[in-house]
Amino acid sequence: MKIALFTEVYRPIINGVVTSVDSLAEQLRVLGHEVFMFAPHIPNGVESAGRVFRMPSLPLPTRTEYRLTLPLVARRNKIRFLSQCDIIHSHSLFITGWMASYYARRRFRIPFVYTYHTLLDSYAHYSPLGQHLTSQLTRELTRTYANAADAVIVPTKMVAAELRKQGVTAPLSVVPTGIDIDAFRPDPEARRSVRRLLEIAPDAPVLLLVSRLAQEKNVPLALEALSRLHERLPKAVLVLVGSGPLMGVLKEQVKASGLEDAVRFAGVVPHQMIASFYAAADVFVFPSLTETQGLVLAEAFAAGLPAVALDSPQTREVFGTHLAGEIVADAGAMADAAFELITVPVRRALAKAHAKTAAAAFDSRVTAAKMLAIYEAVVSNAARSSGQSESAEPLHESRMETVI
Repeated sequence: MKIALFTEVYRPIINGVVTSVDSLAEQLRVLGHEVFMFAPHIPNGVESAGRVFRMPSLPLPTRTEYRLTLPLVARRNKIRFLSQCDIIHSHSLFITGWMASYYARRRFRIPFVYTYHTLLDSYAHYSPLGQHLTSQLTRELTRTYANAADAVIVPTKMVAAELRKQGVTAPLSVVPTGIDIDAFRPDPEARRSVRRLLEIAPDAPVLLLVSRLAQEKNVPLALEALSRLHERLPKAVLVLVGSGPLMGVLKEQVKASGLEDAVRFAGVVPHQMIASFYAAADVFVFPSLTETQGLVLAEAFAAGLPAVALDSPQTREVFGTHLAGEIVADAGAMADAAFELITVPVRRALAKAHAKTAAAAFDSRVTAAKMLAIYEAVVSNAARSSGQSESAEPLHESRMETVI
């Protein structure tokens, strides 16, 4: 197949969407398919490996690394490639996504699928239009865009249920975001080197949080849990990997709590190094209030790292039936669970074993195969629809479930 992936954000920016798109593209190529990326141009960015078509873009008025894509694909080779594609897969419903929809649905009439990555309602508080109005607008945008697709892919059943509530009637398929689980195998030397880098004692209990430092990620709860844990394990350290608008506020909270020696702000870590930080930790903490899946939980599990996560439908879905840690209700319970996982060898060994088992569901080879099956079903249905309209069958959700 020739497959075009459209994304609103791409390298050198690193986030969950970029990781998801890269993982999918890599595995589809391994399976023998041609994959091309369409993404905004980023000044001074180092070009990514593979075929990446960059579209003109402008900086956003806010201080952010993200760009505003201009709806232009001027070069003929780009247009020619799109006309030859078997399927277009959008990972955004903003300008880049609408370009994908236009070329697929109107210009070339080829199959079109969309992955819904982000619960947009959870970010409405950032909008200058007000949270209520922004929420209404994003729901309408989501409904309109998703219903134009031949199939919509979501990372969890909870997200599928939410889209149904918002009025999405297109066929929905659940495919978790895939990761290279082999890249997260624990490395004893990486554990030692990261601890040396962060000036953490070899025997210190280490909690790890990999997150954007923003309101919806609920990082203060992890700091409160650390404060409680410190009463029983004075050597315990919390490593925060990531950056964001709350960095300054969190540093003030750490100072006010007297935890300066117990918290390490590691900042943004290159993705190729992130596995070393998982290796350096003993317990992964996950206090987020909003996730479509929680990709970092899957990464922690792949590293064999027990997790303590705040209760939510998404968290329960990632954990599944596996005893890969604890799901908790508050900071006190998070501290208690972390203490048990650190100090009770049998419980820790059980959690590590279950974590590795849970990670198998997120193996990028498995998720790419599921995605490819969806592509094939959509393309096959489109061929029947165009060639024999009287015998074409609607692509019902039940049929999609049979291919994943």
